[in-house]
Amino acid sequence: MIRNRAEVVGNRVHEVALDCIEAAVDAAAPEAATKSAIGREDQTLTVGGRTYDLDEYGEVVIVGGGKAAGGVTRALESILGDTLSGGHVVVKQAIDTETVRSSVGDHPLPSDQNVAATADILETVDEADAETLILFVLTGGASALLSAPAGDLTLEDLQTTTDRLLSGGVPIAEINAVRKHLSDLKGGQIARRAAPATVAGLLISDVVGNDLSTIGSGPSVPDETTYEDARDVFERYDLTPPPAVCNYLESGRDGRVSETPFPDDTDFDRVTNHLIGDNATALDAAAAVAREAGYEPLVLTSRLRGEAREVAKPLVAIAEEATATGTPVEPPAVLLAGGETTVTVTGDGGQGGPNQEFVLSGALAHDGDAVIAAVDTDGEDGSSDVAGAIADGAAISDRERAREALLANDVGSYLSEIEATIETGPTGTNVNDVIVLAIPGPSE
Repeated sequence: MIRNRAEVVGNRVHEVALDCIEAAVDAAAPEAATKSAIGREDQTLTVGGRTYDLDEYGEVVIVGGGKAAGGVTRALESILGDTLSGGHVVVKQAIDTETVRSSVGDHPLPSDQNVAATADILETVDEADAETLILFVLTGGASALLSAPAGDLTLEDLQTTTDRLLSGGVPIAEINAVRKHLSDLKGGQIARRAAPATVAGLLISDVVGNDLSTIGSGPSVPDETTYEDARDVFERYDLTPPPAVCNYLESGRDGRVSETPFPDDTDFDRVTNHLIGDNATALDAAAAVAREAGYEPLVLTSRLRGEAREVAKPLVAIAEEATATGTPVEPPAVLLAGGETTVTVTGDGGQGGPNQEFVLSGALAHDGDAVIAAVDTDGEDGSSDVAGAIADGAAISDRERAREALLANDVGSYLSEIEATIETGPTGTNVNDVIVLAIPGPSE
């Protein structure tokens, strides 16, 4: 999986850290996550603790989208076989599917391709009846890949709005509150359009805390936000939406456009959403590999967030405490964390991403021999084409140059120079970031 593994392995501790990274991404792979969560015996399909009698349905279709949607779909095709009638998913990377159509869309901004593919998906959903089982696949990236402008809004309206929200420092939950109210499918509206069909939502989370209504802007999940909430986002962050967006949100606030469905809406009577993969899935796999290597694993959190360069410092302090006192874990040990850290660009904006900033900041701050590795599980860290980085304090020989790179938000250039970046290419999954701090024992 790690294409440049030979270049970044320094010693056995590096190997353990990289093994943990690979195991984490493997476990979060959509095919593996799907087959772990979904099974079939004869005509009984089991998803989590819920069963579906396939004999009760005249059609079984798969629709949805996201970076990992292709892998989930391929796994479902192998499980369902001839029972599957068809469907359509929108993905970021081309993938071969047999029965279900797959379209490649654009991310992070919606495009004409996204809108055209989503329109076809909505047509399939609208045609569903009480004898249809819809398997609705939703993974990270779906908010952009599944795009259906509401009312008279245009694609350009959605692009401009998304760009302003993403560059305006708006948290994802608030971005999605806006997206839900500018869309014909988000915020529970897939459920509304699918009724009276049975809908099984199959979700892989790229959201810290796994709020189902935030994953992909919650097309199959009840929406507790309103048009007024969406308008407030722009005021709170001093952002100006395009005039058409402003007018549409005002129409919704004034009751001239229907609200997204709330939790008590009867449209959800035949809808069940199942979380089939998340960051914890990845961390558990990394912990198992660490234990097999003779390292005691300790999962610190799957909800890490904040400025990457600052979040790194307390985590390396924990590694130092472990080395010095055996608390909270006795080395050799592996500390694990996951979540989604961020970068505030204050320099000219060079190469890099939050995982690379985490590693460089941690290596600069660390007083010890721990190896620090961090990757985005989708294989693309921030604005770069690498997944993340791996380093220890000894790797940072030119500390002044390293600090300058950090201040300039150009850590990717520096880490590439010292051969510390991790290259995987697109992984086909997305369950946020995975961080590994491998702490050697006294004899290593």
